[in-house]
Amino acid sequence: MEHQRIDAFSTIDRHFFVEFAQTPDTVREVQHLRHQVFRTERGILPARPGSAIEADEYDAESRHVVLRDRLDGQVVGTARLVANAGGAARPDLPMLRYCSPDLLRHLPLRTTGEISRFALSKRRRPIGTPPDRLLRLALMRGILRASLELGLTHWCALMEPTLLRLMRSSGIRFSPLGPLVEAFGLRQPSAATIGHALADGRDRHPDLYRFVAGAPESTPRPEAFRPHSPLFLPAPP
Repeated sequence: MEHQRIDAFSTIDRHFFVEFAQTPDTVREVQHLRHQVFRTERGILPARPGSAIEADEYDAESRHVVLRDRLDGQVVGTARLVANAGGAARPDLPMLRYCSPDLLRHLPLRTTGEISRFALSKRRRPIGTPPDRLLRLALMRGILRASLELGLTHWCALMEPTLLRLMRSSGIRFSPLGPLVEAFGLRQPSAATIGHALADGRDRHPDLYRFVAGAPESTPRPEAFRPHSPLFLPAPP
């Protein structure tokens, strides 16, 4: 089984690469993909006549992770990391549109980021490439790198139950914060201590951990995500 996963990881690296959106044009590519996935393919979000993008006020302050096809450079996947702009006194995260701020009361809000807007295109995926589970892990590679650069110690998310189970099966364990809420379908408010999630993944699924963490010379230690850690690693080439 491990050999099969290693082969799948090699296939991902042959077909795709992960980067951050560094320009307004790239952010717009991301927003166009989200429109395609959430409105056209899945019908989760309501369509807006005349608009070909899906965007909100949090995009400007987010780190957008981009999964590109190596062959033609097209964006085939994305996720974003939103750092809490309001601090402990006034938490400001997308999930709080649907959840009470009390759900986050035990988190260090100044070093907590919300993961959201996981989107993978069905139309642009090359034939024979790995399934959604591993492509989402490729996006988590970028989320982890952005978390290091921002000095975050915790993640929170409003996840579809299927995505929550997928993350757990991959060694990235989020804990439920409360009951399911309605947010264009039922979603589970969840959170994870990044260092604990990495340590658990390293111990339970070392091959998956190595893939998400990146090259050996830049693999972040779980201890790097303890509160007030000074460790910052350079972005991968």
